[in-house]
Amino acid sequence: MSGKTNIFVMFYRGSIEVMDDRSWMYRDSPQGLRRMDYYNGVQDFINFATSIPRNFTDGGIRCPCRKCKNLKFLHQDVITMHFLTKGFMEDYLCWYAHGELFVPDESMEEQVVGSTSSASNMHEVGNENSNPYRNMVMDAMRMSEGNVRECPIVEEEPNADATRFFDLLRDSDDPLWDGCTNHSKLSAVAQVFTIKSNHGLSEAGYDKIIEWARSILPEGNRLKENFYAAKSMMKPLGLRYQKIDICPNFCMLYYLENTEMTECMTCEHSRYKPRTSRGKTLVAYKKLRYFPITPRLQRLFMSPRIVEHMTWHQSHHAVDGVIVHPSDSEAWKHFNSMHPHFSAESRNVCLGLCTNGFNPFGSFAVPYSCWPVILTVYNLPPGMCMRPEFMFLSMVIPGPSSPGWNIDVCLRLLIDELTQLWSSGALTYDISRKQNFVIKAALMWTINDFPAYGMVSGWSTHGKLTCPYCIENNKAFMLTNGGKASFFYCHRRFLPHNHRYRKNRKDFFVGKVENDVAPSCLSDEKLFDVVSEYGEIVFGLQSGK
Repeated sequence: MSGKTNIFVMFYRGSIEVMDDRSWMYRDSPQGLRRMDYYNGVQDFINFATSIPRNFTDGGIRCPCRKCKNLKFLHQDVITMHFLTKGFMEDYLCWYAHGELFVPDESMEEQVVGSTSSASNMHEVGNENSNPYRNMVMDAMRMSEGNVRECPIVEEEPNADATRFFDLLRDSDDPLWDGCTNHSKLSAVAQVFTIKSNHGLSEAGYDKIIEWARSILPEGNRLKENFYAAKSMMKPLGLRYQKIDICPNFCMLYYLENTEMTECMTCEHSRYKPRTSRGKTLVAYKKLRYFPITPRLQRLFMSPRIVEHMTWHQSHHAVDGVIVHPSDSEAWKHFNSMHPHFSAESRNVCLGLCTNGFNPFGSFAVPYSCWPVILTVYNLPPGMCMRPEFMFLSMVIPGPSSPGWNIDVCLRLLIDELTQLWSSGALTYDISRKQNFVIKAALMWTINDFPAYGMVSGWSTHGKLTCPYCIENNKAFMLTNGGKASFFYCHRRFLPHNHRYRKNRKDFFVGKVENDVAPSCLSDEKLFDVVSEYGEIVFGLQSGK
């Protein structure tokens, strides 16, 4: 943070206020003690956050410490203590979750002043076909080189996440030592990583090889000194994920407030397997792997090739009566009318969710049910939104048994992130406008087959109450010999009142004319009242229905 000045523009109560340098938020302190400017800055944050009434929920405001990350609403005194013991979460120089709007104004003469590093210019350097390791970075980030359109908007320095990407591009061009033409800093590390993977080298063995290689390379070489440093360098290329312990019966996650628990609070199943030897690391019975979607959505706006398509859903011209994209549907238009603040920013992301179970070991193997949860981006045009590279795997729910209706327990991680993206968003760098903005996201639809629909929605897809539209007003009947519910004669009432099938006595229910109208859908309030009558829901495979 040294040598870097950040100026933030705050729009609030009709006034424009320029915020001071906030390097104090992440400045290191001697002997682990907080500096006086840190204490003063924390108090300024508390005063600002508590001055905006809409920040309060149940008497508390969002806590942006390293642990809570704006997910919890706490009292201001507790938040102050968290700041003093844990510090601020990463990349929160702009307090966008607490009412500070990061909205550049073309009429303003102030420009955001940042580091003079070459990171913001890295996307304009080099030929994409001349350096295979540069292409590797672009492929990993789902990007490609391209000409950046001139945009009459105030240019800004990339935020921390974008800067890390541009720094990785620079590493792909930097020679391993001055005068080296065969290897770059990135290519050398990538090749040694390949050798380690192919031959099963230990970390200690890797470090010994690197120590020897550095001793024979010219003075001032840029080869990373050990496995830890090399792994840190290569980390942005990979798909980051979180490992969360989960009860084998899908009762609960050992997450946030339950992180320190050692047994399930519902079925009392132990969290860890018994130790086979003294001092051995504890191993959980089941782990859930979650891949955060926010970094991947941010990367879409860091690609010159992709970012121009991220507003297609709003800029394309729809033909009346023709649906070529979900944005042409009535449901999408209704959503925009209900949430004008979200739809006003065309770069906000609309998502769809789909999930289903499969056996990764083949149909003839031991029964095993694994459930991937995939998100797709509907901002993109029809030819792109369904391509594999834009379908993001958010989590893999482990088997061997299906989670059933307890899938809600596993989806909590995704729900928390989607809630944060909807309410406070995430600071993102738009490379086409060379501008930081706060991206928000909304989950528009879930796409499943009927059994998976019952799991995700919680609606039973068995018996006479299977239809989620008719509910108890259906005309289902039980087959005499099969003993199963049949809905064959229920659909005629959805036809227009003068439709000829309504009066057909021969081909449908013999001797009956359909005069009933289709049942009306429940309103949000009525649906909430119905669900509220069920009381507390206990999850778990052993808890019953």
